[in-house]
Amino acid sequence: MRILVVEDERDLQEAIAEGLQYDGYAVDSCGDGNEAYELLYTENYDLAILDLNLPGMDGLEVLRKIRDEKPNLKVLILSARNQVADKVEGLDCGANDYLGKPFAFLELEARVRNLLRRNFSQQSAMLAFHEIRLDSSRRMAFAGEVPLPLTKKELSILEYLMMNQNRVVSQEELIEHVWDANADSFSGAIRVHISSLRKKLKNALGFDSIATKIGEGYFLIGCGDPNA
Repeated sequence: MRILVVEDERDLQEAIAEGLQYDGYAVDSCGDGNEAYELLYTENYDLAILDLNLPGMDGLEVLRKIRDEKPNLKVLILSARNQVADKVEGLDCGANDYLGKPFAFLELEARVRNLLRRNFSQQSAMLAFHEIRLDSSRRMAFAGEVPLPLTKKELSILEYLMMNQNRVVSQEELIEHVWDANADSFSGAIRVHISSLRKKLKNALGFDSIATKIGEGYFLIGCGDPNA
C-alpha cells in the first residue's frame, strides 16, 4: 500500500515515514501544502496522513481541494489542533480519521491498518485466499499454518494481490501502490520480486498460485484452477 505523509516538522515527518516503511508500506513524504496537493493530484495514493498547519497551503484547504478529485483516497488528519470543533471541521471536510498530537506510533499504525482495510472493504486484519492467509496486523503470511519467509516487498505484493483477488492487477498498478515515487518502472524490479514470491509460494503450496495474463498483469489462483 502506498502512503503520503504530509508533515512540516521534518524530524516527525521522517520518523513517521521510516516507521511505516519498516512496516512494509511504500511511503512518500513532504512538508508543504502546495507540494502535497500536487502529489495527491498526480499520484495514486491509498492513504494520506495530513498535518493541518502547513506552509504554502493549509491542510484543510488541501483536503477540500483534493476530496472531489480523489473520492476514494483515505485521509488521516494528524494535528495538534485537538479541540472538538477542529476535529468536526476536519471530518466535515472529508477526512476519514483524526489523530491528535502527541500520539503513540502504535496507535497511528492501527489507524492506518484500519483505514486501508476499509478502503478495500476488508473487515478483518486477516486476509485469506484458499490456503494462503495474511495477517496485516502482524505483517506475516502463512501457507496453511506454516509461516512464509517473505521479504517486506514480497509481503506487500501478496497483500495487494489478496486485496484484489477477484481481478487481474497490472504491473503499473503494483508500481503505483506497492512502490514509492523513486521506483523505476523499467527496472524489472517487479518481475524479480514476483518471481521470488512465486517460488516461495510454490515451495509451500506445491503449485504456482500466481498466474500471469499476458499483456494485462497478475492474479491469484487456487489449487485445481485450470491455470494452476
